[in-house]
Amino acid sequence: MDESLRAQIDLYLPHLDVLIRRGCELRDLLASDPFSEAALAATRAWQQDCGITVNELSGGSKAHWLARSFSEAFLLRTSAGLAVEGAEPAEIVNRVVDVLKQAVASLSRMDDDRAISASPMTAPVPRRFAFVHDPELRPVLEQAYSDSRRALEHGRYDLALLTTCGILEAVVTDALVYKGPHALVVADMPAGTIADWSFEERLAVAERAGLIHGGCARLPPVARRYRDTTEAEGGAGADATVSERDARLAGQVLQVVIRDLDPGR
Repeated sequence: MDESLRAQIDLYLPHLDVLIRRGCELRDLLASDPFSEAALAATRAWQQDCGITVNELSGGSKAHWLARSFSEAFLLRTSAGLAVEGAEPAEIVNRVVDVLKQAVASLSRMDDDRAISASPMTAPVPRRFAFVHDPELRPVLEQAYSDSRRALEHGRYDLALLTTCGILEAVVTDALVYKGPHALVVADMPAGTIADWSFEERLAVAERAGLIHGGCARLPPVARRYRDTTEAEGGAGADATVSERDARLAGQVLQVVIRDLDPGR
């Protein structure tokens, strides 16, 4: 089996297992109390994580069988077979869990070389950064993206967050540089060059210039201070302050910013 495919399978199977276990817990909570605000909020965050993973496994194609199955999980079928909105939250979670289990089964079949070509799911591909204007930066970002996902699944939330924020700053900086200082004057630039600006300033200018929208408002405080953390050796000692939620939320914000910068995905 190709080593890159083997690495991708090893990356996604544990992640899918985590999502399935979280889904089962949420399903039980919603079954006992379908109006719990805390459970509903946690479910929305979980569904976002599932959507991101499904999109990656589907290669960004909405026509892919996995993407279609995920979308259909949110629909309620009438007796005539028509799709309408309105399925109960616990039922939706249960359906999404079933979709994730299908993804696990498809990836598991890829362990057999003879099943790779026959598998209904194409191999998961790494995040592509073709929209980045600096061609030398693209492979660096692709590797960093894979590293951040691997760190997240191994519980290295500090490393996952630091890497994700580094990617976020890099893609935003690339967009600012390409836009050019003259075009950014209307965005009320801070003093100095782009290289002199802080992480927060780059995000703010990019938003005021219309390059990105308001997704960065969801960044947790520890992510906004990620530059301070990198001053310590490898981010050592950050584990106590970076939670799983922080790391995953930073990843979700990165996905939103990527969509802003590459709306044609």
